[in-house]
Amino acid sequence: MNANHFDQSLDGDDEFGGRPSKSALKRQSHDLQELGKQLLAMPDSRLAGIDMPERLRDALDAWKKTKSFEGKRRQLQFIGKVMREVDAEPLREAVAAYQLGHARDALQLHQIERWRLALINDEADALTSWMAEFPETDVQQLRNLVRQARKDAAAAPEQRNGRAFRELFQVLKDIYGKGPRSAGAADDDRED
Repeated sequence: MNANHFDQSLDGDDEFGGRPSKSALKRQSHDLQELGKQLLAMPDSRLAGIDMPERLRDALDAWKKTKSFEGKRRQLQFIGKVMREVDAEPLREAVAAYQLGHARDALQLHQIERWRLALINDEADALTSWMAEFPETDVQQLRNLVRQARKDAAAAPEQRNGRAFRELFQVLKDIYGKGPRSAGAADDDRED
């Protein structure tokens, strides 16, 4: 074995002069297309706030206007091609921030749903816990809504209207959004 040949393989130089392989270029292209899909999943209001070249913005808009499956597929490939010329890291960060916000919202809704079920199933302990965490709550209104939601749940399925069940969720959501958790999140935002 030639010593020079051995040294070249260690340096990563190959017969292509250090260029990435065709497979690596394809993976990079697919990754950029996937990032393009994630950008397309974002609402227009969020996309407007992201700094990106006009050519990329136009390509994203063209994809949204395209009707055919094949046209969308080809436009997505074009988006990937345009993104090769762009620094993709800020775009990845914007997508991650958007997805994190959605995850937080979903988690909050699940927590509110757990509170609602706890209040309906065991008013005494759950109500005490809720009041300890959210003392600004109108306890009489909350008790009335819980009582009505229990009556709705006990009624025959064809006689249920679920209004109190929905109202209870809305009241909990409003209070939860103003509670101590959101105040801490607002403080975190101000530090940035």
